[in-house]
Amino acid sequence: MESLISLVNRLQRACTALGDNGEDSALPTLWDALPSIAVVGGQSSGKSSVLESIVGKDFLPRGSGIVTRRPLVLQLHRIDEGREYAEFGHLPRKRFTDFAAVRKEISDETDRETGRSKQISSVPIYLSIYSPNVVNLTLIDLPGLTKVAVEGQPESIVYDIENMVRTYIEKPNCIILAISPANQDLATSDAIKISREVDPKGERTFGVLTKIDLMDKGTDAVDILEGKAYKLQFPWIGVVNRSQADINKNVDMIAARRREREYFAQTPEYKHLAHRMGSEHLGKVMSKHLESVIKSRIPGLQSLINKTLIELESELSRLGKPVATDAGGKLYMIMEIVRIFDGIFKEHLDGVRSGGDKIYNVFDNQLPAALKRLQFDKHLAMENVRKLITEADGYQPHLIAPEQGYRRLIETALVTIKGPAEASVDAVHGILKELVHKSISETLELKQYPSLRVEVGNAAVESLERMRDESKKATLQLVEMECSYLTVDFFRKLPQDIDKGGNPTHSLFDRYNDSYLRRIGSTVLSYVNMVCGGLKNSIPKSIVYCQVREAKRSLLDHFFTELGKREANHLGKLLDEDPAVMQRRVSLAKRLELYRAAQAEIDSVAWSK
Repeated sequence: MESLISLVNRLQRACTALGDNGEDSALPTLWDALPSIAVVGGQSSGKSSVLESIVGKDFLPRGSGIVTRRPLVLQLHRIDEGREYAEFGHLPRKRFTDFAAVRKEISDETDRETGRSKQISSVPIYLSIYSPNVVNLTLIDLPGLTKVAVEGQPESIVYDIENMVRTYIEKPNCIILAISPANQDLATSDAIKISREVDPKGERTFGVLTKIDLMDKGTDAVDILEGKAYKLQFPWIGVVNRSQADINKNVDMIAARRREREYFAQTPEYKHLAHRMGSEHLGKVMSKHLESVIKSRIPGLQSLINKTLIELESELSRLGKPVATDAGGKLYMIMEIVRIFDGIFKEHLDGVRSGGDKIYNVFDNQLPAALKRLQFDKHLAMENVRKLITEADGYQPHLIAPEQGYRRLIETALVTIKGPAEASVDAVHGILKELVHKSISETLELKQYPSLRVEVGNAAVESLERMRDESKKATLQLVEMECSYLTVDFFRKLPQDIDKGGNPTHSLFDRYNDSYLRRIGSTVLSYVNMVCGGLKNSIPKSIVYCQVREAKRSLLDHFFTELGKREANHLGKLLDEDPAVMQRRVSLAKRLELYRAAQAEIDSVAWSK
């Protein structure tokens, strides 16, 4: 069971070293979950003397006013033999065998944090004491509660101390050791007052009554010690501290403990309570109770650690990797992030993610609808056919068939297909741009670096625009090819019989009669529809080849080429992560290290059910 207290000691040290003190954290902290014993009392309540009696050494700073200005986490380790020594958490490799030097170091370390003013700090000092005269126990000595500020202290000191004490003792895993002097009215006890506020039922409060030997003659503390005056769940424990004269004479602590035992055993009022009085008994009771509480909390600790590990790893994953320090590392990092984006973009095109189907919709619905809206039959109405045929003949009428008229009718009809062809190119370009922006937003790694996100977006759009221009050129060339060379079979199949207006002996007026012109219009419409059907299939092929295929193959080729030419400082500008995010990642990494260590520590401790 001793290993349980040692376990908590190690975890508390790790919490402080890695900044997990329960302050300013959005996540539940391990510090808050660890069972602890907080020593609470007013100034001159005998709090320091109680702690020194439990330890058996003079080691705490003394003086007037507020002496304890930082929480002191006092970790006691029982050793079987050897010389007593102390170690500080901030001086891990230095052993103190002179406890006067321990007192001085506590004062010096307090001043390092607060300056030589009388300010207070919530950052704890860790002190471990190894001795054969102690029990395994951890106590947190808090600044003494006060009612007025003294010279050199801010007016808020009363509230500041009370607030610090409350932040410790209001936690449900904190055991409160409330120190009250017996020579003062218990109703005015600072320790009892604040303990009652956070633990009204007294379920985790131990009452300690000091200065019993200094009570007025004819009075005693029996009612308090028996729980009649103020009842707590646990029995009150009385202690007799060394007097100021004993302290001045450097009376040995072991001798003081012996005199304390004799006092309770020989004083008639307290004889029946002597077996549960004294600082030695207090230490043993607190050690046993702390072990019991730790044991009961271990399943909850394990659950908290496992849950927090998942939360920390998830948030770290969301924040992404830290920025590399060297140019090569930065270049590799940028390329990896951009490849992730490129992969997501391709997944959209290939149907793994949504969006690529919109391109098919352009070819299957938008292009055919646009071609249908051209209404070639209106273009080839009687009056328009007559006008174009006549104009094509010029001053000399055609002899057999109006070939130039046919060509002009066909060319003017086919040219109108350029509109839907260009519209299809632009529609696919718009979809590809949309997929680029969507892919950027889905690339979590790009969210860390605003400059890189903008640069990649701009480079991708510029690349798409170049592909759009090439696609438009190639697609319009398909239409121009059809305009520049008509299919020969079309002319060979033209009717030349007399009934259909092909007889050259007819007059010029007869040659432009309605029946003849209607036949020309019908033939041209048939040809244009044939060509239109072919372009309806070839235009999508051209667009896919020039835009979609190229976007998959070389969307960021130009970006990669330019990236290789950049200097280290330019690469660093692309990875301009928000400083708050960087600090958050460092903080989370430290906490993750702490919780993994805590998980290993708890798993390694063998404890009985």
